[in-house]
Amino acid sequence: MHGQRIGYVRVSSFDQNPERQLEHAELDRVFVDKASGKDVHRPELDQLLRFARDGDTVVVHSMDRLARNLDDLRSIVQALTARGVKIEFVKEHLAFTGEDSPMANLMLSVMGAFAEFERALIRERQREGIALAKRRGAYRGRRRALSADQAHEVCRRALAGESKAQLAREYGISRETLYQYLKQTHTAVSEQPE
Repeated sequence: MHGQRIGYVRVSSFDQNPERQLEHAELDRVFVDKASGKDVHRPELDQLLRFARDGDTVVVHSMDRLARNLDDLRSIVQALTARGVKIEFVKEHLAFTGEDSPMANLMLSVMGAFAEFERALIRERQREGIALAKRRGAYRGRRRALSADQAHEVCRRALAGESKAQLAREYGISRETLYQYLKQTHTAVSEQPE
């Protein structure tokens, strides 16, 4: 029996293009998560893990797209291959079937460790760059999701009893961001002198 070829794509933000990762691969189905690499909540990955069957092949652009760290990578690869699912990493030119040699298992560990190390270096360089920019006075932080007028309006409507989920959708923000605006408004009101 010939199984399906299943793609898994993870992009870190909603403005990144997920098609770029597996654009030349012929796939029967693709699962796409839009989440940070450190995020444990990856619903599409969970769905893929439930969906994949014996004889299927899971295709991923690179190891760092699949896993948060080396332990996570080993765990996912072992979970898939134990069920007869082959996994291919395009960038690394590696494939794992569960019948792998000790050398293949070593390569998984080494390449996974390199991917984890590379992510750590990127985070360190990012922190250093932000610190330098702050010293120069050039760092302003993340751009606010809403203007002051929008923030005031959304808070007024939320406090008037409108659905927070509906407001978040209408303004194109997450509920967490909405709650941060509400918290800031509450703090500002409670700090005003009487």
